[in-house]
Amino acid sequence: MYEDLKYWYLRDHKLFRTLSFGQIKQLCIIMGFKKAQKGEIIYFSASDVPRIFLLKKGNIKIVAVDEDGNETIKDIIQKGDLFGELTLEVDSQANEYAKVLSDDVAICSFLLSDFEDVLLKNPSLALSYTKFVGLKMKRIKNSYSNLISKDSKTRLSLFLKAWGETEGIRTENKIVIENYLTQNDIAQIICTSRQTATQLLNEMVANGIIGYNRKEIIINDVCSF
Repeated sequence: MYEDLKYWYLRDHKLFRTLSFGQIKQLCIIMGFKKAQKGEIIYFSASDVPRIFLLKKGNIKIVAVDEDGNETIKDIIQKGDLFGELTLEVDSQANEYAKVLSDDVAICSFLLSDFEDVLLKNPSLALSYTKFVGLKMKRIKNSYSNLISKDSKTRLSLFLKAWGETEGIRTENKIVIENYLTQNDIAQIICTSRQTATQLLNEMVANGIIGYNRKEIIINDVCSF
């Protein structure tokens, strides 16, 4: 059963669409498969065997930890996204971990050494991978640029807008987002304190800009947001 799941998980992913049936079946042999629950830690960069992960279902946060033990959410991983040692080099200085945010998560993974061999044998896949990772790094770079140049209110608005565009469901002029993030998560993403994030969210609710609760966030007027 897992072998069939592995095949379709890879077959449906845009990264592997250039591969033949036989090539994907070979990938299934070396691919790991895991289901995880909310709150579960998937990996620690400093201690685990280097891997490339593919998220098939659910949401995960990548948390960076500095020398003083302070945590910052580096990225939110969504369905179809990759995480782990994406540069294909082990960064011994990195200190981060991945934690499950949603109730039900499915993850595929490859040992870094195995994945490198696959890329060497499949130039078209290597090119697709380079483009895929390049776009991801560009998005993260833009996110950091916003953190540096924008105030916390603007950062929150930009984050909610981007979240709504990628995962929200649009109904007329509203966008409904399934809320799997705590206020502390949101604070870490926009690099501010929890108190500030809470205050800004409350202001948005009071001004009718958004609706907010633990289950969903509603952007009330997309055009003016």
